[in-house]
Amino acid sequence: MRGIVLFLAYVLSLALIAVAYGAQGATPPIPTPSPLAEDAAFAAFVQDFRAEALKAGIAPETYDAATSGIERNQRVADHNLNQPEFVKPIWDYLDSAVSPRRVADGRAVTIANAPVLAQLSAKYGVPSEILVSIWGNESDYGRGGGGYKMIEALATLAYDGPRTDYARPQLIAALKMAEREHYDPAGMTSSWAGAFGQTQFVPTTFLTQAVDGDGDGRIDLWRDVPDALASTANVLAMAGWVKDKPWGYEVALPPGFAFDDADLDITKAVATWKKAGVKTAAGNELPPSGDPASIFLPAGAQGPAFLVFANFKTVLKYNNAASYALAVCLLGDQLKGGSAVLAAWPRGLKPLSRDERLALQDSLVRLGFDVGKVDGMIGAKSRAAVRAWQKAHAEPADGYATQDLMTRIAVEARVKVAAP
Repeated sequence: MRGIVLFLAYVLSLALIAVAYGAQGATPPIPTPSPLAEDAAFAAFVQDFRAEALKAGIAPETYDAATSGIERNQRVADHNLNQPEFVKPIWDYLDSAVSPRRVADGRAVTIANAPVLAQLSAKYGVPSEILVSIWGNESDYGRGGGGYKMIEALATLAYDGPRTDYARPQLIAALKMAEREHYDPAGMTSSWAGAFGQTQFVPTTFLTQAVDGDGDGRIDLWRDVPDALASTANVLAMAGWVKDKPWGYEVALPPGFAFDDADLDITKAVATWKKAGVKTAAGNELPPSGDPASIFLPAGAQGPAFLVFANFKTVLKYNNAASYALAVCLLGDQLKGGSAVLAAWPRGLKPLSRDERLALQDSLVRLGFDVGKVDGMIGAKSRAAVRAWQKAHAEPADGYATQDLMTRIAVEARVKVAAP
């Protein structure tokens, strides 16, 4: 009740300020809500959201018990609004994700869990090294996973900010998890964004795809490794993993290769890539295959190239980040004794900051290219625009945005704007 009173007092103060400034004909300032007012508004949201949760089938006693004592988590709110920008180059990301320590630990847990992994691979068709690699990349084989209170974190995200549409269904799903599996809501931990367990599920995925891996009648993705690995295998199988097929492999591209064909959205027969002069990284002919494949250039024309198949794109459905999918697949290769990437990474290149990506998109728009939304995200349309600019300037059209390229495009855009 005290929180509601504080919230109403804050609203009343806004009204009084507006009246005072209106009498003077001036525009009133917009005060920053005090922490007390924010907490009161959060409490009001939790109370109001109860009706939505009950409508979704949550029992009143479940909702009341799960939300009792939760508070607006300022750390979650800060992450939500001010995420540290991800500007780590992919080679630095892979140095950590596929480190010698990560490989050694992965081999150790593979041996320790060999019977379970063999059973899951036979049942779901997903190789054990991919399951172990996801385990390693998601929680470092159970060492991490997040120390936030799940209900509190999701309620904070659901209350306000850019992720309310994501968080509100997840909050209801988390309550359903607690109800269905008889979890103690206070013991349900997650990342700040609500992902949880050894292989980082979100609540909605848990409800539809998590499985009991050891047959004990209970699903526990936090502590039960067979449950976590089986659930991950089930997700990949349902996403389309093709048994006994490769994810892909490193290749070498010939001189004069048409880099505008190198995109995950462009697939061709292996025979077609072979005819174009693509070889394995060791310089051998491509293994015969009837499956379509794409050329993936995670660092543009200056870095390694990979021929990837449908299974690579299935890993993308688990986590829609190409760097993550590549890390999972490369770690998986090394877990079963494969070699590291042979080609050198262009470690001298510095990735674009968000402001630089925005500037690049703005410059491309000024030059008449379609980038879609100017949002600092280099998606398919932005890459196509970069490719079009590169082709117009007789450069390798890999669609990879470097700082040098951004600078040259920006200069051209300024010249065009300044021209009479």
